[in-house]
Amino acid sequence: MDIGERIRQLRVSNDLTQEELASRCELTKGFLSQLENNLATPSLPTLMDIVEALGTTMAVFFTEEKDEQITFDKDDFFVDESEELVITYVVPNAQKNQMEPIIIELQPEGRSNIIYPKEDGETFGYVIKGTVNLVNGKNTYKVKEGGTFYLKCKKEHFLENRTKKVAKILWICTPPLF
Repeated sequence: MDIGERIRQLRVSNDLTQEELASRCELTKGFLSQLENNLATPSLPTLMDIVEALGTTMAVFFTEEKDEQITFDKDDFFVDESEELVITYVVPNAQKNQMEPIIIELQPEGRSNIIYPKEDGETFGYVIKGTVNLVNGKNTYKVKEGGTFYLKCKKEHFLENRTKKVAKILWICTPPLF
């Protein structure tokens, strides 16, 4: 951990100048500058004073927050295969998010999982390859390559591939269902 940088981050987030923080800790501005630039190392009592003046605890000070992963590549994907379909989870652990994007490959004559009604659910799909039927309650809609669909999850719905070719669909639902 970069102690000097952490002191600087917390000082700036508290809208304090080096002079203000140094004054609160009975240090010189020059010494605080040396600490922030890693040109000096604080004693434990001095660090405790700084941390207290920054309004936090030693435990919080030394807790490093991990940056949230925002980009993913094929190595991050999880693939679930069955006879009728292949589901590729393109965002790991998406069930903790508000939406879940997946790619579904439907084999000829294959069908996706049935999505049961959810009061606050929504589903979006984009047909990357092939043609599928979107079955929404008692209605069936043909969606061709390049076409999209968007629906509230008020009715049971699923996709089916009645063709002789594999179909590939980007499917995004909220809340996560898969």
